[in-house]
Amino acid sequence: MSQDDTHLIETRLQSELICDGSFLKVRRDTVRLPSGREATREYVVHPGAVVVIPLLDDGRVLVERQFRYPIGQVMTEFPAGKLDPGEDPLACAKRELFEETGYTGAQWARAGHLHLAIAYSTEIIHIFFARGLTAGPRQLDEDEFLDVVAVDVDELAQACRQGRVTDTKTLTCMLWLQNVRSGAWALEWRDA
Repeated sequence: MSQDDTHLIETRLQSELICDGSFLKVRRDTVRLPSGREATREYVVHPGAVVVIPLLDDGRVLVERQFRYPIGQVMTEFPAGKLDPGEDPLACAKRELFEETGYTGAQWARAGHLHLAIAYSTEIIHIFFARGLTAGPRQLDEDEFLDVVAVDVDELAQACRQGRVTDTKTLTCMLWLQNVRSGAWALEWRDA
């Protein structure tokens, strides 16, 4: 899919920080459109994140259930978390899996990445698989409340199809998981 996209590119002329939160920042940029006209773009600046698809030896996967305040619902999702400044995505994936679930993985594979909300956020989420899992005690943050559940992959796929799982990163990870399980997409596993 290599092509010349220069006729689609917007050029930033000015940038203004309109919200400087402890976690997220919001910017308002003035851009020059390909037509030469100017427009405004508002977007969230996000530090980036990881998501882990933890594969249990019995074929099930680990998911988490936690309340997500912005939508006011308990959501089912794969373990995930934000990158600390300068943190390597694999190191973050290992840290988040351990802290949230108590599990460590003997082998890891980088699957790819996804852009969560391309119209209004810079967030990129790095996708990892982990296997050879060993259970241990969780190390949740003081303000973190979640349940860890081992689920059958087919049951999770059915929950996605029925709209009971709607988290974007988890739906994307299910695409990866189904293609890896079928042999259509290969992973390069590395020892932890």
